[in-house]
Amino acid sequence: MNHLITGGAGCIGSSLAGRLLAKGEQVIIVDNLSRRGADRNLAWLQTSHPAGGLDFVQADITRDWDVWSLAFSSADRIYHLGAQVAVTTSVEDPRRDFEVNALGTLNVLEAMRLRAPKNAALIYSSTNKVYGGMEDVGIVEKARRYEYRDMPDGVPETYPLDFHSPYGCSKGCGDQYVRDYARIYGLKTVVFRQSCIYGPRQFGIEDQGWVAWFIIALLTGKPITIYGDGKQVRDVLFIEDLMDAYELALKHIDRTAGQVFNIGGGPEMTIAVWEDFRPILEELAKTRILVQYKDWRPGDQKVFVSNIARAETVFGWRPRVFPKQGIAHLFHWVKANAALFL
Repeated sequence: MNHLITGGAGCIGSSLAGRLLAKGEQVIIVDNLSRRGADRNLAWLQTSHPAGGLDFVQADITRDWDVWSLAFSSADRIYHLGAQVAVTTSVEDPRRDFEVNALGTLNVLEAMRLRAPKNAALIYSSTNKVYGGMEDVGIVEKARRYEYRDMPDGVPETYPLDFHSPYGCSKGCGDQYVRDYARIYGLKTVVFRQSCIYGPRQFGIEDQGWVAWFIIALLTGKPITIYGDGKQVRDVLFIEDLMDAYELALKHIDRTAGQVFNIGGGPEMTIAVWEDFRPILEELAKTRILVQYKDWRPGDQKVFVSNIARAETVFGWRPRVFPKQGIAHLFHWVKANAALFL
């Protein structure tokens, strides 16, 4: 089977490519190599799989001629992961954010519609940010964390969309285009509204990939800043659990096509950004960690937890890696690959 992955040199894309190549699949990864660490992930893929099966195309999805030149005519499975991923960057440069996330997604969909095989299927990596700030949702403050007052199972897919921030708008635009291309053109597309993904090959920075960033900062001697009080809660999802979700959704494409799914850790895999994370990290590093606190950042939700029940009902997926286990795995990977972060 032939797989085409946009953003294929990112954390998710390179992990996915590595898994597919290990199974003997044919993989084309598309990336403009603009993100930190992308060149290193590409080098890892090329070194780890020298026997063939991997093709790399350096291209920019904002340019329709770049996308049109890709091998959509032979792509059985398409994973649209290429994106601008930081809220802060979207505020600083909303035009580029729109071009990458909205226009880039439209370019990919048009190439799929006009050139891909009839049975091709696409997964779009959306975000929980499409639900916006959720200011009307009741929040309860506990000793070490915030919790939803009335949503113990988390936010369902039926919750109203509210594209807060340019990033939320651009990703939400792509989210709705992908869904509608299934309805209007009959394409086999699936939207995954993903929560905080973490794992090896993630070159996190302060503005994006916070789980990896805390570990990288600690092990490379960089300061750690907590915005707010550190009691903010997120459901986190280990990269291998996400790969399982991709695989299962495509295996059951007859049931998942045209659908939207929350894909995150859910209520069982929540963590308070610093209050829960700190003791795990201090135990791994065997040292006390000093941090600085700054004011809340605009739009920072006190809680976001995905209701992931629908994914289990429709295609039988649930995450298996709990935060303490996944964070330890990432910690040891960063420590073993410290030279990549210098």
